[in-house]
Amino acid sequence: MTVYEMLLEVKDDKYKEFQAKLVPNIDSKTIIGVRTPQMRAVAKEVFNSDIRDKFLNKLPHKYYEENLVHFFILAMIKDFDECVEKVETFLPYVDCWPVSDQATPKSFKKNHDKLLPYIKKWIASDHVYTSRFGMRMLMNEYLGDDFKEEYLDLVASKKGDDYYLKMMIAWYFATALAKKYDESVKYIEERKLDEWVHKKAIQKAVESYRVSDEHKEYLKTFR
Repeated sequence: MTVYEMLLEVKDDKYKEFQAKLVPNIDSKTIIGVRTPQMRAVAKEVFNSDIRDKFLNKLPHKYYEENLVHFFILAMIKDFDECVEKVETFLPYVDCWPVSDQATPKSFKKNHDKLLPYIKKWIASDHVYTSRFGMRMLMNEYLGDDFKEEYLDLVASKKGDDYYLKMMIAWYFATALAKKYDESVKYIEERKLDEWVHKKAIQKAVESYRVSDEHKEYLKTFR
């Protein structure tokens, strides 16, 4: 059975309509309509099967859910070098934000030193979803003990007009304001971000339960 056939067995036509509205920049005909838990179950089954390599090597995929399953499979690869190699092969084919945002490779967490050069390269990419993925990995993995102020500059200096790229920059800074407020608030105070991103970052920070009420009130003064 192919991955496509496995996905067809768990499709939900009503969910397809919902997904099509959520991801307006891709052809709705490429959306099967499968919920995330079912896609993860398919990915787990394929990961442990003899069709895994054939599926991973057959790019590009035709369907949205095939791309998601692909990334879910990559996220399960324990060896960092193998995982990052396959991620690099796949990133140019990512064509929408859910595929860019859903999967987080487990092997990345224990390999921050090796991962960082890749993240810098991904963020610098002209491909929107490669850059978005790089910023999300920086947000997920480097706003804790391994944080450095220079990482804020990596994201702040990224320029582009694409909505999904700008939204990721705003999301990163809203999260930074929750986790590394003293360092990141300077970017708001000094208006170092593009105006749209600046306002969106404040909005998302104000909506966040992880930002204190005191900080929210201060951030509002920079709207």
